[in-house]
Amino acid sequence: MAAKALPSAADMCLVPCFNEKRVEAARNIILEEADLVPALVDLYKLLGNATRLKILLALRLGELCVCDMAHVLELSIPATSHQLKMLREHGWVRMRNDGKMVYYQLDSDGLRMALEGDLTLLKFHLGA
Repeated sequence: MAAKALPSAADMCLVPCFNEKRVEAARNIILEEADLVPALVDLYKLLGNATRLKILLALRLGELCVCDMAHVLELSIPATSHQLKMLREHGWVRMRNDGKMVYYQLDSDGLRMALEGDLTLLKFHLGA
Protein backbone atom coordinates (compact mmCIF):
# COMPACT_ATOMS: atom_id res chain seq x y z
CA MET A 1 0.00 0.00 0.00
CA ALA A 2 1.42 3.39 -0.99
CA ALA A 3 2.13 5.94 1.72
CA LYS A 4 -0.26 8.86 1.96
CA ALA A 5 1.16 11.99 0.38
CA LEU A 6 1.43 14.98 2.68
CA PRO A 7 -0.59 18.02 1.64
CA SER A 8 1.39 20.61 -0.28
CA ALA A 9 1.77 24.15 1.01
CA ALA A 10 -0.83 25.25 -1.55
CA ASP A 11 -3.35 22.83 0.01
CA MET A 12 -2.83 24.03 3.58
CA CYS A 13 -5.00 26.65 5.23
CA LEU A 14 -2.97 29.83 5.59
CA VAL A 15 -5.49 31.58 7.83
CA PRO A 16 -4.37 31.70 11.46
CA CYS A 17 -6.45 29.71 13.94
CA PHE A 18 -9.31 31.76 15.33
CA ASN A 19 -9.69 29.55 18.36
CA GLU A 20 -6.29 28.04 19.10
CA LYS A 21 -7.43 26.45 22.38
CA ARG A 22 -10.29 24.63 20.70
CA VAL A 23 -8.05 23.49 17.82
CA GLU A 24 -5.53 22.13 20.32
CA ALA A 25 -8.28 20.43 22.34
CA ALA A 26 -9.70 18.84 19.19
CA ARG A 27 -6.24 17.54 18.21
CA ASN A 28 -5.78 16.09 21.70
CA ILE A 29 -9.16 14.32 21.60
CA ILE A 30 -8.30 12.76 18.26
CA LEU A 31 -4.90 11.66 19.57
CA GLU A 32 -6.43 10.19 22.74
CA GLU A 33 -8.89 8.10 20.69
CA ALA A 34 -6.47 7.26 17.84
CA ASP A 35 -6.21 3.60 18.85
CA LEU A 36 -10.00 3.20 18.68
CA VAL A 37 -10.50 4.87 15.30
CA PRO A 38 -9.80 1.74 13.17
CA ALA A 39 -12.22 -0.34 15.26
CA LEU A 40 -14.84 2.41 15.02
CA VAL A 41 -14.40 2.50 11.24
CA ASP A 42 -14.94 -1.28 11.14
CA LEU A 43 -18.05 -0.93 13.29
CA TYR A 44 -19.55 1.68 10.97
CA LYS A 45 -18.74 -0.52 7.96
CA LEU A 46 -20.50 -3.42 9.65
CA LEU A 47 -23.52 -1.28 10.54
CA GLY A 48 -23.49 0.38 7.12
CA ASN A 49 -25.20 -2.70 5.70
CA ALA A 50 -28.99 -2.30 5.86
CA THR A 51 -29.64 -6.01 6.43
CA ARG A 52 -27.27 -6.24 9.40
CA LEU A 53 -28.71 -3.06 10.88
CA LYS A 54 -32.26 -4.44 10.51
CA ILE A 55 -31.15 -7.61 12.29
CA LEU A 56 -29.81 -5.63 15.23
CA LEU A 57 -32.94 -3.51 15.36
CA ALA A 58 -35.17 -6.60 15.33
CA LEU A 59 -33.12 -8.33 18.03
CA ARG A 60 -33.79 -5.39 20.39
CA LEU A 61 -37.09 -7.15 21.09
CA GLY A 62 -35.34 -10.35 22.13
CA GLU A 63 -34.06 -13.65 20.83
CA LEU A 64 -35.14 -14.92 17.41
CA CYS A 65 -34.38 -18.14 15.56
CA VAL A 66 -32.77 -17.91 12.12
CA CYS A 67 -36.00 -18.98 10.41
CA ASP A 68 -38.03 -16.25 12.09
CA MET A 69 -35.34 -13.67 11.33
CA ALA A 70 -35.43 -14.74 7.67
CA HIS A 71 -39.20 -14.08 7.69
CA VAL A 72 -38.68 -10.68 9.31
CA LEU A 73 -36.11 -9.72 6.65
CA GLU A 74 -37.91 -11.48 3.78
CA LEU A 75 -34.64 -13.22 2.90
CA SER A 76 -33.56 -16.81 2.46
CA ILE A 77 -32.27 -18.70 5.47
CA PRO A 78 -28.71 -18.93 4.00
CA ALA A 79 -28.62 -15.17 3.31
CA THR A 80 -29.89 -14.44 6.81
CA SER A 81 -27.42 -16.89 8.38
CA HIS A 82 -24.54 -15.23 6.54
CA GLN A 83 -25.39 -11.81 7.95
CA LEU A 84 -25.92 -13.21 11.45
CA LYS A 85 -22.56 -14.97 11.25
CA MET A 86 -20.83 -11.69 10.42
CA LEU A 87 -22.46 -9.97 13.39
CA ARG A 88 -21.52 -12.90 15.66
CA GLU A 89 -17.90 -12.92 14.47
CA HIS A 90 -17.65 -9.24 15.37
CA GLY A 91 -19.14 -9.86 18.81
CA TRP A 92 -22.43 -7.98 18.40
CA VAL A 93 -24.78 -10.96 18.65
CA ARG A 94 -24.55 -14.34 20.33
CA MET A 95 -25.87 -17.67 19.18
CA ARG A 96 -27.62 -20.47 21.06
CA ASN A 97 -28.35 -23.95 19.72
CA ASP A 98 -31.45 -25.82 20.78
CA GLY A 99 -31.46 -29.13 18.89
CA LYS A 100 -31.61 -28.20 15.21
CA MET A 101 -32.79 -24.68 15.96
CA VAL A 102 -30.32 -21.79 16.14
CA TYR A 103 -31.26 -18.66 18.06
CA TYR A 104 -29.61 -15.25 18.08
CA GLN A 105 -29.78 -12.35 20.49
CA LEU A 106 -27.94 -9.09 21.05
CA ASP A 107 -24.72 -9.62 22.95
CA SER A 108 -25.27 -6.76 25.40
CA ASP A 109 -27.85 -4.38 26.80
CA GLY A 110 -25.39 -1.61 25.96
CA LEU A 111 -25.83 -2.34 22.26
CA ARG A 112 -29.63 -2.31 22.61
CA MET A 113 -29.45 1.02 24.44
CA ALA A 114 -27.07 2.46 21.83
CA LEU A 115 -29.42 1.44 19.00
CA GLU A 116 -32.39 2.99 20.79
CA GLY A 117 -30.36 6.14 21.43
CA ASP A 118 -29.39 6.31 17.76
CA LEU A 119 -33.03 6.02 16.72
CA THR A 120 -34.04 8.73 19.19
CA LEU A 121 -31.31 11.02 17.89
CA LEU A 122 -32.27 10.39 14.28
CA LYS A 123 -35.97 11.03 14.96
CA PHE A 124 -35.06 14.26 16.73
CA HIS A 125 -32.82 15.31 13.83
CA LEU A 126 -35.54 14.54 11.29
CA GLY A 127 -38.17 16.30 13.37
CA ALA A 128 -40.23 13.12 13.69
